[in-house]
Amino acid sequence: MAFWFLFLLLLGLATYLMVQHSVAQITRTPVWLLWLVLMTPAFILTGWTAIYGVKQPPPPGLFMWSLFVCILLYSILFKWGRRSPRDTQNPPQAQASESALTMQPTPEPTTRPIEPREETQLRNCFPWSVYYVQNIEYRPQAVICRGQLRTKASNAYQQIKTNIEAQFGDRFLLIFQEGFNGKPFFVLVPNTQAAKQTNTPRRDQEQLTRPRLALLLLVVTLLTTTLVGVQIAGVSLPPTREMGSFLKVLFSPNVLLKGLPYALGLMSILGTHELGHYLTAKFYNIRSTLPYFIPIPLFLGTFGAFIQMRSPIPNRKALFDISIAGPLAGFVITLPLLIWGLAHSDVVSLTEKTQVFDFDALNPKYSILLALLSKLALGSQLTAKSALDLHPVAVAGFLGLVVTALNLMPVGQLDGGHIVHAMFGQRTAIVIGQIARVLLLLLSLIREELLLWAIILLFMPLIDEPALNDVTELDNGRDIWGLLAMALLVIIVLPLPQAIANFLQI
Repeated sequence: MAFWFLFLLLLGLATYLMVQHSVAQITRTPVWLLWLVLMTPAFILTGWTAIYGVKQPPPPGLFMWSLFVCILLYSILFKWGRRSPRDTQNPPQAQASESALTMQPTPEPTTRPIEPREETQLRNCFPWSVYYVQNIEYRPQAVICRGQLRTKASNAYQQIKTNIEAQFGDRFLLIFQEGFNGKPFFVLVPNTQAAKQTNTPRRDQEQLTRPRLALLLLVVTLLTTTLVGVQIAGVSLPPTREMGSFLKVLFSPNVLLKGLPYALGLMSILGTHELGHYLTAKFYNIRSTLPYFIPIPLFLGTFGAFIQMRSPIPNRKALFDISIAGPLAGFVITLPLLIWGLAHSDVVSLTEKTQVFDFDALNPKYSILLALLSKLALGSQLTAKSALDLHPVAVAGFLGLVVTALNLMPVGQLDGGHIVHAMFGQRTAIVIGQIARVLLLLLSLIREELLLWAIILLFMPLIDEPALNDVTELDNGRDIWGLLAMALLVIIVLPLPQAIANFLQI
């Protein structure tokens, strides 16, 4: 049992460092409390293993519902203690949306981002032939300029941005948004990171990316996924109470090699997904962390990976490219791994009680894309009464499809939410997100395994953080790629129609 406590210690340390680094400056809720909430599912799994051993896995509902409750509680605690923009040193562009600004108190604040004598300079930054300013509103952390747009949005933003920089230097970030009334408006917010960006020592870059933490999480996650891969490969382990025999068998080279195909496959998919985001962000000169993996000793071996962007996104084009790069990069790796894994999987008899995550007897018709790929890989071996005993690489590929689908859901701050925001704008993206949540909830009535994810999406905010230029629309090429991404989501999530199944004879 000491083995699992070692994993729990490493996971707890990594989780504490991530919480402290990511949210300590933007919420008053104690870091130790947020850490405790995030670690509760791991504590439950470790306790179950200590009592029943690894041969008796915990009920899926125990883990899934504890995870759901903890995510919900974490969100509540985080928002309960969230600091106001003036209390944090992060750029307040997230608070610059129309809804957030209208919730600020309307009385004239005692301090303003610009002096009264500077208002004339500000107005001169808006030529009447580009954007005719009709009203200027002062808020504690923003100056809102409303008026009439008289030229192309992209030209207007670039010219006014140049004028603002000429008059005020790097004091402000300029945000261009479309209001709920359909009229675009400009917002100036103080650029609190200007000094940090001008003094850019190597130490600051290392503090941002935290390469040692990223490497530690990578190594620990490789180990946890390898251990899960050992079990997926069907290796029987001694009970954990016989610690000597357990460790001897577990860490023998032959046993570890059987777990590596799953581990390397899954981590390649997750890592490539996050590298897609990271490299595209670097292309647009957006400061971001390295990919951080989240290890757990049971379940899938990992909760996935993530990066954090620490500077604003310049426009909807950049928002689209960064958002779609992750799912597409992950899918490019997933596809060949899944096809190879399916070709090396065994065909077994279909039972009446198959489940989506039953890797020993998976019904490929749960997904249109999975069914098509299974037929391509197995040919005539796959019939209407067949299920799949997945090879460990196929398990990793199947989970890659699941990760791709979940990230492409067009809701809030998921990749799909960013994509529809970039394609259609903030207002339409909110409507699409609400429709997607309702449709997934209805689909969960047919496929119970989607219920937990549908509930999580119901609590996820629909409003996405805007880009600096959030008005200029995308080109036709990016719109087509966005529609293809949504089509990919559909063929992964929806079950195979019976008409197509009859045609393919599966």
